[in-house]
Amino acid sequence: MSDLFWLSDAQMARLEPYFPKSHGKPRVDDRRVLSGIIFINRNGLRWRDAPKEYGPHKTLYNRWKRWSDKGIFAQMMV
Repeated sequence: MSDLFWLSDAQMARLEPYFPKSHGKPRVDDRRVLSGIIFINRNGLRWRDAPKEYGPHKTLYNRWKRWSDKGIFAQMMV
C-alpha cells in the first residue's frame, strides 16, 4: 500500500513532549503507532483493518485507548 501516512521528523519533534514517560518495558515505535492511529481515523477504518506496516491492530487500539483516557490526544490538539 503506497498511500500510507507517516509522521515527519518535525511532526514527531512537536508531539514528543506530550508522550508519557515509559515505565519499565520500552514502548514500540511511537512514530509507527501514531501514524497508524492517524491513518485509521482519517480513513474511517476498523482497527483490525490497519495495514500491517503499522504493526498489530491491537497495539494501535491499546495506545489510542490508553492515551485517550489520559487526555493526551486532547492536549496535543490544543
